[in-house]
Amino acid sequence: MKSHTEYIWFNTKKPREYINVTNQVEKALEKSGVKEGIALVSAMHITASVYVNDAESGLIADIDEWLEKLAPSGRDYRHHRTGESNGDAHLKNLLMHHQVIVPITSGKLDLGPWQQIYYAEFDGQRKKRMIIKIMGE
Repeated sequence: MKSHTEYIWFNTKKPREYINVTNQVEKALEKSGVKEGIALVSAMHITASVYVNDAESGLIADIDEWLEKLAPSGRDYRHHRTGESNGDAHLKNLLMHHQVIVPITSGKLDLGPWQQIYYAEFDGQRKKRMIIKIMGE
């Protein structure tokens, strides 16, 4: 079995951003030489997420609005009593999850016709990273 690991660093311009990382995962897959297996893509921070969905700007705006309704920023979360101010970002992470596993078939990511891989940042404007782990034959 082969294994290949890459770390992708982000420093977003805004506190919340949604970044399509599909091409970066595809490049890591090419470097790995894996033809059959899985790609694990995971945010390495508890205020960010990785998810799979459509790369459509209206949907991304809808996701952002939905998350803001469920975990609004600016609220007085108990977490803020620790000196932090990002309680909403932690909750948004729980809603979107921190990682995805994508199948690899014939040396390609086996995504559906509209599926793309996204890194979602909920507490940005500082350096953070994501791991890509390719495993297989």
